[in-house]
Amino acid sequence: MKDIYQVIKNVRLSEKATMLQETNNEITLEVDRKANKLEIKQAVTQLFGKTAISVRTANYDGKLRRQRRADAGRTNHWKKAVVRLKKGESLDLI
Repeated sequence: MKDIYQVIKNVRLSEKATMLQETNNEITLEVDRKANKLEIKQAVTQLFGKTAISVRTANYDGKLRRQRRADAGRTNHWKKAVVRLKKGESLDLI
């Protein structure tokens, strides 16, 4: 297993992520692209001390971005995980 600090990179805060947190008790995380659902679940349990019920993941390709010249670059590819917490537990991110 990877180090938990390598598995979870960042917490994604957006309008949709806030809505999911309020309605479904789910948190949205940016995770390592090679991490699987079991590693993500274990990292949430160890890092935040909360019980994760389910994990959904999605891979995102980086977007094309123009640089100073005409040639285009690309932002990094990344992976998003939506983790549902046990009923009654919550995580204050805001």
